[in-house]
Amino acid sequence: MNMTFVEVSHDIKVVVKPVFVEDASDLIVSKYVFVYFIQIENLGEVPVKLLRRHWVISDSIGETHQVDGDGVIGRQPLIEPGKSHQYNSYSVLKSMIGTMEGHYEMQKPNGELIQVKIPKFLLRSHLLN
Repeated sequence: MNMTFVEVSHDIKVVVKPVFVEDASDLIVSKYVFVYFIQIENLGEVPVKLLRRHWVISDSIGETHQVDGDGVIGRQPLIEPGKSHQYNSYSVLKSMIGTMEGHYEMQKPNGELIQVKIPKFLLRSHLLN
């Protein structure tokens, strides 16, 4: 099950593709690992710098975590018009299903800060068939 989730805000397109990683998961101790691939594309006319990220991670047993941090995977990329930045990361849940959503804080050359929405996406183990 490969799903793609897309959101466009402030002329920035965010595409997310989550994948369940069975080999890294451990059903006995309720550890479910999901990798997500993200592409951030600048559809606007000015470069934007990704300063911060904010995530809300929820699972089906009622646990919710919020994660804030600088940049993505240790970087604060500058994304030129018509260009994109790609990265992947992971999340570990205690249940076979959950969601992630959030936003990036980005800065335009004039100093304006914008909040770019990350689409809410589903983390779902294929073991749930």
